[in-house]
Amino acid sequence: MGRGLGAILSSESKVSINSATDEGAVDLVGTIVEVPLEDIYPNATQPRTYFDEKALNDLAQSIKALGVIQPITLRKEGGRFEIISGERRFRASKLAGLKSVPAYIRLVNDQELLEMALVENIQREDLDPIEIALTYQRLLDEIGMTQEDLSQRVGKERPTITNSIRLLKLAPDVQNSIRSGEISAGHGRAILSVDSEQLQQKLFDKIIVEKLNVRQTEQAAQALKGGNSTSPKAKPVLPNHYKKAQKTFEDLLDVKVQIRSANGKKGKIVLDFKNDEELEKILSHFK
Repeated sequence: MGRGLGAILSSESKVSINSATDEGAVDLVGTIVEVPLEDIYPNATQPRTYFDEKALNDLAQSIKALGVIQPITLRKEGGRFEIISGERRFRASKLAGLKSVPAYIRLVNDQELLEMALVENIQREDLDPIEIALTYQRLLDEIGMTQEDLSQRVGKERPTITNSIRLLKLAPDVQNSIRSGEISAGHGRAILSVDSEQLQQKLFDKIIVEKLNVRQTEQAAQALKGGNSTSPKAKPVLPNHYKKAQKTFEDLLDVKVQIRSANGKKGKIVLDFKNDEELEKILSHFK
């Protein structure tokens, strides 16, 4: 499928090509080449941290029979190659006893490498919801994307991204249950609808013991919130059009928003912010 690395690069040029402007780069970039496994090393910032052993062995058996069907993607780093995407195929190829793998070569800087690895990771179908949420958060924190940028980059609606990231607020044992598939992300969102951490844990325990589905969990959450009220008066139910307006404000301003109305005729909007920087960000939307 691909040419050997030596057919494209001499031993001297193999070390010297590190950017798209270097001599010989045009022959290397975008070409499928056979790269020795010993010259490849994993990306230290790889988003995926868990590789299922059985799935790797199954892939290794497939590679033994059919070879590596989809080339991995590497970046040139001195005399070696760092993985951008395809670490599972790289690991499985080693298990299969291969000496080299077909690869596309890209010349990218550290930030581009991380962004490519993260975005490629999100597109995978076998990620659990927590792994997806962690990847979104890394793109926001380490690449500096806004949620709007992220939405366009990965092709997901902003509310989808926001709801995904909210799962990271769950207790570690709840997150682990989502990762293992014991409960779903829908269960997690229902748990988050309960404010108290103590009640969240109580609801989680109830889900596990009684094997509640998502709809039953939502009903149990409503019951817990109703039974936890210590106010002399029941909390007014917010009309649906106010709830919709509240959600629109939250998506626009990227902060928690509360709309309070006692009689459905007048009320107030409360915007939560954590620090001066977040306040300035809110104000910038009104300038």
